[in-house]
Amino acid sequence: MRHLFLLFAAAVALAACKSTVYTLQNKYFYVQADNRPENRWRMVWHDEFSSSAIDTSKWTRIPANNADWGKHMTTDDICYELRDGMLCLNGINNPDTIKDKRPFLTGGIWSKGKFAFQYGKVEIRAKLESAQGAWPAMWMLAAEDKYGKYPRNGEIDIMEHLNHDSIIYQTIHSYYTLELKRKDNPRHYGSPRFNPGEFNVFGIKWYPDSIVYILNGKETFTYPRVAGADPSQWPFDQPFYLLIDQQLGGSWVGKVNPAQLPVRMIVDYVRVYQ
Repeated sequence: MRHLFLLFAAAVALAACKSTVYTLQNKYFYVQADNRPENRWRMVWHDEFSSSAIDTSKWTRIPANNADWGKHMTTDDICYELRDGMLCLNGINNPDTIKDKRPFLTGGIWSKGKFAFQYGKVEIRAKLESAQGAWPAMWMLAAEDKYGKYPRNGEIDIMEHLNHDSIIYQTIHSYYTLELKRKDNPRHYGSPRFNPGEFNVFGIKWYPDSIVYILNGKETFTYPRVAGADPSQWPFDQPFYLLIDQQLGGSWVGKVNPAQLPVRMIVDYVRVYQ
């Protein structure tokens, strides 16, 4: 069945490239026209993780950074595993704190510099394992600084999960929500229940006037563009790239319990439609 899907996906992608679903800008920006009429979604980019290595034409391993979410990120193979057509992103106790003093290591990938899109639908099928301090996330950041430095260009959090919760968070961040504190006009997040420990499909449908969150094919929460609001309310008119990472620890999720590690986010596929 998986082989048949790959053949279908290739045919769909080829058909999409020959249509006017998107225009390719700056070599890797898939930009859909603002005024495109509502049509059937067409897959324009995807990864089924069916090869023996991460596709470096699509993804880069996320290096460590100073952000709360990124302090334990590593590019080491120990936090990445491809098997049975799935990508495992691991959060582990660091086995060598002499070489690297950090107590934990985590894996993550992003499409930064390789793929970004403006408007469309994203579906990511994955299973989230739970642990105290586990913070798996699927999210999006602007490919360019159209409006200035963060948070001026916004952030689209497709999914975040904390610890052993039976809910996920689907959130919009921007200068409007973070600096102007406009978090309820409109409401900037949803927290639907889900089935932890099972495969779920997380995603969004992104339009010029709204971002509609979806979970297992059902719409859960909508963030609209508000007429007359401060312009910073809607920086979502530019290409964004994807990040998928198994984070550990931080001010929001709390301390990590080493006894509950390792923990994994197991990703089956990523599919983008326009």
